[in-house]
Amino acid sequence: MRIAEKTGKTVEEAINAGIMELAVDRDRVKVEVLEEPAKKGFFGLFGTRLARVRVSYEENPGMLAADFIKKVCQAIKVNADTQVSKDGEHWHIDITGPELGILIGRRGDTLDALQYLTNLAVAKQLSERVRIIVDVEGYRLRREETLVRLAKRLSEKVKRTGTRIVLEPMNPHERRIIHTSLQEEARISTFSEGDDPNRRVVISLKRS
Repeated sequence: MRIAEKTGKTVEEAINAGIMELAVDRDRVKVEVLEEPAKKGFFGLFGTRLARVRVSYEENPGMLAADFIKKVCQAIKVNADTQVSKDGEHWHIDITGPELGILIGRRGDTLDALQYLTNLAVAKQLSERVRIIVDVEGYRLRREETLVRLAKRLSEKVKRTGTRIVLEPMNPHERRIIHTSLQEEARISTFSEGDDPNRRVVISLKRS
């Protein structure tokens, strides 16, 4: 939380000074009046006490992430909109717009990099750690569905042939999808081998 305590001849003047220091919109701050200005006394000789207020602003991780992504898109001249939502402890930023393939990259590599940078940018502005998930036009859901189908198909092949199958290198999230989708298979075992970024999932028969 960012806080500014300011004084002014009027409460409104003090509030405006706090808003300017925090550099946020008026509707995004909380205002607490600490002291009212003293009224002028006899012949205006008394009552010089100024108004004093405390203006506070609770950073919104989702909005910080969306602002960062908008700046990235503007820098690379990509026309995109963002939608912010929260699911438990995770903030989700969904990017929509025409021709956003450049933000996804090969097998989502660019999207993963954008998500990583977004988390770093938000973490620098907050005192607590949050998890930001960035998606483009529902790509991550489609990718997850593709990986689940792939895992099921390859597990059936392993059952038929008895030969283990080594998948292409995947990031930790995608490897987790493969492991989770096959964890209920009685005859199938999955594990990862190798080092990132070339770590791969192996699908094999369980040892008797």
